[in-house]
Amino acid sequence: MRKFLQRVLNRVVITALLVLLQVGLFLVTLLQWGNYYLWVAFVLRFITFWAVVYIIWRPNNPAVKLAWVIPILIFPLFGGVMYLFFGHVVVPRKLRDSMERTDKLVKKSLVQEEDVLQALREKDQTVANQNSYIYDYAATPVWDGTDSIYFPDGLPYWESLLEDLEKAERFIFLEYFILGEGEMWNAVLAILERKAKEGVEVRLIYDDVGSVFLLPKNYDRSLEKRGIKCVAFNRLVPFMSLVLNNRDHRKIVVIDGKAAYTGGINMADEYINYKHPYGERWKDAGIRIEGKAVWNFTVMFLQMWNMSRYTEEDYTRYYHAFPEKTPGMGYVQPYRDTPFDNEILGENVYLNMIGYAKRYVYIYTPYLVTDNEMVTALKLAAKRGVDVRIVTPGVPDKKFVYWLTQSNYQNLIEAGVRIYQYTPGFLHAKCVLSDDETAVIGTINFDYRSFYHHFECGVFLYRAKAVEELKKDMEETFTVSEEITLAWCKEEFVKTNIIGPLLKLLSPLM
Repeated sequence: MRKFLQRVLNRVVITALLVLLQVGLFLVTLLQWGNYYLWVAFVLRFITFWAVVYIIWRPNNPAVKLAWVIPILIFPLFGGVMYLFFGHVVVPRKLRDSMERTDKLVKKSLVQEEDVLQALREKDQTVANQNSYIYDYAATPVWDGTDSIYFPDGLPYWESLLEDLEKAERFIFLEYFILGEGEMWNAVLAILERKAKEGVEVRLIYDDVGSVFLLPKNYDRSLEKRGIKCVAFNRLVPFMSLVLNNRDHRKIVVIDGKAAYTGGINMADEYINYKHPYGERWKDAGIRIEGKAVWNFTVMFLQMWNMSRYTEEDYTRYYHAFPEKTPGMGYVQPYRDTPFDNEILGENVYLNMIGYAKRYVYIYTPYLVTDNEMVTALKLAAKRGVDVRIVTPGVPDKKFVYWLTQSNYQNLIEAGVRIYQYTPGFLHAKCVLSDDETAVIGTINFDYRSFYHHFECGVFLYRAKAVEELKKDMEETFTVSEEITLAWCKEEFVKTNIIGPLLKLLSPLM
């Protein structure tokens, strides 16, 4: 009964009810204007017409355009109003100004060392081009002199993180999409509180919608009272925010500017397999870096912090100077992606990797709900002889998204792509590996939300130690996963050929 009341009285439920109430009041008001129905209908249709014109005019992906045109046609009177409220992303002026100021600080703080890029050009011009693209559009340089450790599971990630947190002397920065009370977070929180009392500067950003079912109301304020500076990103409010659709999906930890963590792993007990909500095992991935490239994450966190609090500060006081570079560590480039520019950087980095692969591309993703460009790139790679393998969950966390993912299987398999479902349970990792040399480990799913709507981050790696560790993990994962065949697709015909294609019409909105 207690859990039921918690769900019913949750902010999401209350917010949804308030939104429905607002819609109801709007309809009642229209009924009261019955004598003016023709004029009201004309105005609404006029708004709808110009909404469709605007959607077609915008340089968006055609699939995103189609996903909005269809509901507008279904609801011709209210479709345009729906788009104005939920589809047209408006960045408030104050937030836009803050973004512009913090972007200038980022570009001033993160400068590419030309000798590093030149050394990369001599090794592999194609990879150097990828690094240049990321730097030009994300303002995050590539570094040498950085060690990398890959975590094939949440538990070793957590244990390593606890050890590093205990060593903190100056500052600890944390940024997570999901924060949930339990063994994992409580152990971290105990260290953070103690470190804050010792004089270590502790800052935390968590996404308010991502954590809404898992934390008490005004949790950020309670942490502030414990000495932990805290931001609840894009707070959920009863009246729909114009930027509610854009979430902070990043996972970042920076400790003293010396070590940093990222990956798919959030702060909740299922990520370390203390809970099993979907199958027997939760499969995830993370990475720890130590060295010069940590500076990218430090600046990325500070930008999000200052953008959220509308403040400015000197980033350089958090810089940590490392000794002379150690050879043989490879190249590491942490990067960011934002929904508020016109560059779909997260997807483009993946597309570049798939495009220049010669022997193989292996992919982990919990969701395969993507656009025609990505599907075409995967199929073309397979057709030219590249071994393309994609691992998705065997047990879903969201049924509709799962059916959407499975609806892509047959098309890809027929082109030569190999699809695997992780048999033990849910796979949440977001990784791409190519040709034993390049990899991305980060927070970016193969779906519209990650590519178009969320703040994301990743680490691009070239000939780094974590690349070898990721390959070993992927090869082991193939052995415990079910390879999907065309016969399987025929057995699941209703899901893959009827329900899935219908859901695809709304896939960019899911």
